[in-house]
Amino acid sequence: MQLFTLGLNHQTAPLAMRERVAFAAERLQAALAELVHRKPVREAAILSTCNRTEIYCAAGEPGEALDWFADYHALAAADLKPYVYTLPQADAVRHAFRVAAGLDSMVLGEPQILGQMKDAVRSAEAAGTLGTLLSKLFQRSFAVAKEVRSNTAIGANVVSMAAAAVRLAERIFPDIAEQKVLFIGAGEMIELSATHFAGRHPRSITVANRTLERAEHLAQRFSGRAMLLREMPEHLHEFDIIVSCTASSLPILGKGTMERAVRQRRHRPVFMVDLAVPRDIEPEVGEMDDIFLYTLDDLADLVREGLDSRQSAVAQAEAIIESQVGNFLHWMKSRDAVPLIRQLRETAEEARRHEVERALRLLARGDDPKAVLEALSHGLTNKLLHAPTHALNQGEEGDADFRELIARLYHLRSRD
Repeated sequence: MQLFTLGLNHQTAPLAMRERVAFAAERLQAALAELVHRKPVREAAILSTCNRTEIYCAAGEPGEALDWFADYHALAAADLKPYVYTLPQADAVRHAFRVAAGLDSMVLGEPQILGQMKDAVRSAEAAGTLGTLLSKLFQRSFAVAKEVRSNTAIGANVVSMAAAAVRLAERIFPDIAEQKVLFIGAGEMIELSATHFAGRHPRSITVANRTLERAEHLAQRFSGRAMLLREMPEHLHEFDIIVSCTASSLPILGKGTMERAVRQRRHRPVFMVDLAVPRDIEPEVGEMDDIFLYTLDDLADLVREGLDSRQSAVAQAEAIIESQVGNFLHWMKSRDAVPLIRQLRETAEEARRHEVERALRLLARGDDPKAVLEALSHGLTNKLLHAPTHALNQGEEGDADFRELIARLYHLRSRD
């Protein structure tokens, strides 16, 4: 069975395109079911994060999967194709291993992608689109990631997007301890960001979310307060630092709302980070005076700083991955022989059963057991060797390759 991956990431597509093709978590299972039912794809899994959207498939044709990908997001395939990579078989396996190990991330060695891949697997399992091949691929990917982290320094001094946001904020506000921070959303990225900012002991921390319960749960961890998202506009002017990452399909902060907040602040600067895909904050907000807005792409250069200490580990990690790619491809190749092996064993079993039944009849008739056993063994030998013997006898004079194959199969040595 063929395996391939197609997708785009932070290296091949700008944020504007990545957010157009992101899959909402609540629609992922339905999307997978549609892909498998509409196209000749036997297995499928979709990994959709801030920095990448990738479709892993077993069987099917990459071109048809690309057409579905474009149609699903109401795009022309020709418009999407320049940003998309298609990776067949070995390249797809290698790519999955590199992604899991953090080698293909915007932040080299970042660990969050592993959890995101596990979420993708759970969604595919729930949708019924994860079969033997993809299941084995992802399980091996997780094992490779663990081996890389255990045996290299790829995860040392990890610079996350959240840590980068703190460093940027310190360029605007030298002392974050004097600032009030608002986090919009209550997911994993916001939790990570809050943890980093809390380490700088800001003046206050507030969490705004659609559901108050989740906001309160996160705010309590940092001795902060919670508010509903609908209450946020009237309080925006209170905050010096705003970090947003929700699952909203539309922006939740526009230019007009921020203009009012800046006026109320008497034009004191506001530092804003939009970690969401699609974006939570309208791009026009970044054009305003007194607003310092950074998106995921804006953070890319900063997060690359300090990665030198990890670069020496890349060669080690790549060597581990290359070895495991070979092992996985060997496993895949062995699976191609499974139907033939099954048929061979069924044929042998049929011959065995026939000879045993014949021997039992002879024993029941009172024949000498020793003679019956001799006949049984001769009968089995003749049946099992008939096909290769007949093929050798029928072979052409120069059919050396076939003779060599038979010699290898039966561990035969030539006799001079």
